[in-house]
Amino acid sequence: MLKNIIEEEDLGVAIGEADNGKECLSAIMTMHPDVVLIDLLMPEMDGIETIEQLKREGFEGQFVMISQIVNKEMVGEAYKKGVEFFIHKPINRIEVQSILKKLVEQCKLKESLLTIQESLANIGLANTTLQKPQSVKQIVLSILNYMGIIGESGSDDIISIIEYLVNERGHSPQLPPLKELYEKIAARNTAGIDVKKETKAIEQRIRRTILTAINNLASLGAIDYTNPEFEYYAPRYFDFQEIRNHMIHIQEGRGDSAKVKVNIKKFLQVLYLETLEKYNKTH
Repeated sequence: MLKNIIEEEDLGVAIGEADNGKECLSAIMTMHPDVVLIDLLMPEMDGIETIEQLKREGFEGQFVMISQIVNKEMVGEAYKKGVEFFIHKPINRIEVQSILKKLVEQCKLKESLLTIQESLANIGLANTTLQKPQSVKQIVLSILNYMGIIGESGSDDIISIIEYLVNERGHSPQLPPLKELYEKIAARNTAGIDVKKETKAIEQRIRRTILTAINNLASLGAIDYTNPEFEYYAPRYFDFQEIRNHMIHIQEGRGDSAKVKVNIKKFLQVLYLETLEKYNKTH
């Protein structure tokens, strides 16, 4: 029934079947499917035991648990082991379609993010070394690169602010009021333009850029909670609960509907302190 739904609805290709957990292990490790639909209750090895064994052997695909039994303890244990979604018995065609479409979108998103990371790495921005002195701009670019926001319109404003803080304010650890920072950058970067208007534009560009960073990190975390960029930057630069809420929206296929609070001051404060630390180590 599952195979028919998958192929009739053009959700993918069913490349293998097995009657129990032990029987499926070697086949899965050989064929490397993107998604494994696995029953909770199977002879010889149940679904959770099978998932544990596959992960020990290095399998990196996604799991969907199929079960007629649903209780909080079992669901919690399954999620801990890496299950992405549940399909409830008796099987419902609409539920199977909805869940597998979400997984297809996650796979596409993961591929897209990996492509972006590889492209950025290839131009050398992620590999700036600390053996030689780095400019403030180089340090900030390398950090913004990990968040995937180098090409955003507000990235230049952020760089200008951090350069001003490091080079012209005597390495004071505290930020001045944000309005003062915006005005300094606006006055420096514009000639014959309304500073007040440009100050507002700078704030909006920075806000949008930070929101993009939140979206990128939440997407990484939704796919792989142990991703090193997600683990490092999400709790340091942002309100982690905001990131977590946005991850849930993405996992439920509602990423665009999430309302995210952007804390510009926290982002700039952490970026400034991290940049200052790296700058002092190479000068």
